[in-house]
Amino acid sequence: MSRYAENTTVSIEKSKGEIEQTLRRYGADQFMSGWDQEQAMIGFVMEGRHVRFILPMPSRSDFEQTDTGRERNPSAIDKHWEQAQRSSWRALNLVIKAKLESVDAGIFTFEQEFLPHILLPNGQTVGDFMTPQIESAYSIGQMPALLPAEHGGGE
Repeated sequence: MSRYAENTTVSIEKSKGEIEQTLRRYGADQFMSGWDQEQAMIGFVMEGRHVRFILPMPSRSDFEQTDTGRERNPSAIDKHWEQAQRSSWRALNLVIKAKLESVDAGIFTFEQEFLPHILLPNGQTVGDFMTPQIESAYSIGQMPALLPAEHGGGE
């Protein structure tokens, strides 16, 4: 199976700009972005919710060899690495547009589409918070407690 936008020539900056424009068009109040060597992040506020998407970045070392195991020269490594980054940004752009369009069309609510990416007051996303609980519920076959147990609280 081929990777979405695997041959795109659209720059990361243009994809990021398109995401920002799309969010503005659909009513976002704030937008931010950042990156480090391992991931990129975009955040925005919409419908009173703080939302964060983390985009894992491919490692340059993933492109040191061809699919057949031959060593690549440094410029070829950079070329393939940069292409993979552009492809990832195009995919994120597509995902965000599709989510916003489904909300606008009334197919899903904002919370249904963006729930895993909504930030909780402690800075975790709902997805980060819930994933271990879901894994635990399936492994032990029981639902987690609705609320955490209070320590020292009485009736």
